[in-house]
Amino acid sequence: FLERMGNLTIIGLLLTLILLFSFQGDIIVNNPLHILLIAIPLTIFTFTIFSIAYGWSYVWGLDHNIAAPAAEIGASNFFELAVAVAISVFGITSGAALATVVGVLVEVPVMLTLVYIANKTRKYF
Repeated sequence: FLERMGNLTIIGLLLTLILLFSFQGDIIVNNPLHILLIAIPLTIFTFTIFSIAYGWSYVWGLDHNIAAPAAEIGASNFFELAVAVAISVFGITSGAALATVVGVLVEVPVMLTLVYIANKTRKYF
């Protein structure tokens, strides 16, 4: 069952994101200040949580192969769940859906940056 349905769930998530971007595209383009007001706190939050988790992992003497994924998972905002909840509760054109769209746009480059930081600091673990 999982082998057959696994690809379907990924396709469903991608189609949902395409629909979200389609419905929220005008708002994103026409309201850059609103987007920044959502994106900046998300970025600060993600870096802060990663720093706390990664720093404590170092202090506790955890191996890098445990510390880095733990910090990444802790810093993740799980926007795929947020997208589903926002759409089902508030609708696809809601402000909540907009926040999840911005979250997806912000989270990917931020998380890649955190992976880069974790890889560059591996030697300290």
